[in-house]
Amino acid sequence: MVLLDSPICEFGWQAPDFVLKDAYGDSYSMWGAMGERGLLIAFICNHCPYVKAIAKPFSEDAKKLSDEGVNVLAVMSNDFNSYPEDSPNNMLRFAAQHKFSYPYLIDVDQAVAKQYDAVCTPDFFGLNNKGELQYRGRLDNLSMHERNRSDRIPELLNAMRQVAQTAKGPEQQIASMGCSIKWRV
Repeated sequence: MVLLDSPICEFGWQAPDFVLKDAYGDSYSMWGAMGERGLLIAFICNHCPYVKAIAKPFSEDAKKLSDEGVNVLAVMSNDFNSYPEDSPNNMLRFAAQHKFSYPYLIDVDQAVAKQYDAVCTPDFFGLNNKGELQYRGRLDNLSMHERNRSDRIPELLNAMRQVAQTAKGPEQQIASMGCSIKWRV
């Protein structure tokens, strides 16, 4: 496991459109999934301990955002041939276990992760409704080992609510950290 931090948000970067399929074979595009007030794209996987630690609160926050006009897509870009826990069948189990209310997509050729310069899981890309990057920070203030604390500050949820209201993300953002994306060799 290699621990990495996501890069600082490049405000206004225009997110490229993509089309990916979920484990059922249904296709989704970035623009097709765009909510009235924005879109959150989360690069995640099933086996990363950082993703496992945040899966429940992320799923809960994603549901709130969706109810408020900010849609969510999760993208799994790891080489699942080398990391079988990230296979499409295991993605279905992981999504059901954590009550995902959003599509969980497979980036088989890893092209989308490369276009977005995603580096770790989780790596969050918060877009306004014009597809401009406004948030690339962490989920909240709690570390992987502090998930049971009651003083959680939902930084991503708060940031995306600001994006939904103003089309601009907060100037201060703390990088997400997690396992490196498992690239094919």
